[in-house]
Amino acid sequence: MNGAVRDDYLSHLLQSWHKPSSSTLPWLNQLRTEAVDCVSTLRVPTAKDEEWRFTNIASLTKLPFQEAHNTSEFSPTDIEHFYLPEATTRLVFVDGQYAPQLSNNTNEDDVIAGNLSTLANSHSAQISLHLGQHTDFRNNVFAALNTTFLKDSAVVIIPRNTTTNAPIHLLFIATQQEVTNYPRCLLIAEPNSQAVIIEDYVALHNLIYVTNSVTEVSLANNAHINHIRIQRDSDKAFHIADCSVSQERSSHYQSMNVALGANISRLSLNIHLEDEGAECTVDGLALIKGQQLADTHTFINHAKPNGTSRQLHKCIVGGEAHAVFNGRIMVRPNAQSTDSTQSNRNLLLTNKAQVNTKPQLEIFADDVKCAHGATVGQLDNEEIFYLRSRGFPEIDARNLLTYAFGAEIINRVPVASLKKQLEQTVLKHTQSTAL
Repeated sequence: MNGAVRDDYLSHLLQSWHKPSSSTLPWLNQLRTEAVDCVSTLRVPTAKDEEWRFTNIASLTKLPFQEAHNTSEFSPTDIEHFYLPEATTRLVFVDGQYAPQLSNNTNEDDVIAGNLSTLANSHSAQISLHLGQHTDFRNNVFAALNTTFLKDSAVVIIPRNTTTNAPIHLLFIATQQEVTNYPRCLLIAEPNSQAVIIEDYVALHNLIYVTNSVTEVSLANNAHINHIRIQRDSDKAFHIADCSVSQERSSHYQSMNVALGANISRLSLNIHLEDEGAECTVDGLALIKGQQLADTHTFINHAKPNGTSRQLHKCIVGGEAHAVFNGRIMVRPNAQSTDSTQSNRNLLLTNKAQVNTKPQLEIFADDVKCAHGATVGQLDNEEIFYLRSRGFPEIDARNLLTYAFGAEIINRVPVASLKKQLEQTVLKHTQSTAL
């Protein structure tokens, strides 16, 4: 991509940006202004960049859609099928803007949940300490754009010594054609807290649009967070996401990322185990078909001793779809007694489906236990033969084996209604081996 194309794309996006009024919070103004300055010095990545060489987003730069402004009007009954009955706290954002009339914020268990404009004054000290501080937008053009257009955000604060009894559902709904949405999430878990957070991206219609999301997660000492991220955008959409996690002593971050929708999707997940005894479990599933492209880049940074990380990422690729996985684990010199494993398993359902996988281990400590690996293959003919010998038609045998491959991840979802939704989606996708 030449400089003129790059500049035209970014310049067009910035045309709708206006400097915030001085009446807003000064620290938030400064954050946005710094992000604008960063955009002017950054460029859109191309396939010539090592981190993007398998993910060509040239088609995205031809669609410099401006920010969505007017919230669509529709009835709550139109989106009830996305609701999770277990979640008594639900924050709904429509095209990136908070929709209080669709939300259900009971603040049970003393959880502090709401949008940025509602909580910015009453919890300014906590929010300013974390918002924009965990994601490196200074070297990431999409994170910089998200921060530039930061007007609202889902904010969840789990107070000290608090354990939530119900999951917290953050629902982001895309409804408009040819716009760019900038969803933002800030999750703060104070010491000895525990919660299940569901970050859910959906579309009402099969429209073309861009979702550029940023999520920042902070876990204090001994905090436990189960963070489930579901991307089920329109299959014409583009979804670029960045999630950055900071973990303190003896905290436990459990992550699940499921990619189902979007024409092109890219998730960058960066987890920093910054103190001793921190643990993370990272599960992922990409289920794609047609000509979809799903790219997952993860970075797990072991900075201190006695850290533990477990990662399993699976891809089911049909049609002419393309999956990308790059998992990087770094063990710093001071991170002795680190225990880390990483596995990427990929199932190709057609001869035209493809996957590029690159698991990485970078170890700078000598007292560690680390392993990683990747597999790419098709359905096992012996397993198909076994099922056919038991009376299954070949198509049913293939569908059953494909479903079982993805079910290993789906079965780990702790919310019954969401698990059922995902099971139905996987079953629907496996109705044909050609997907």
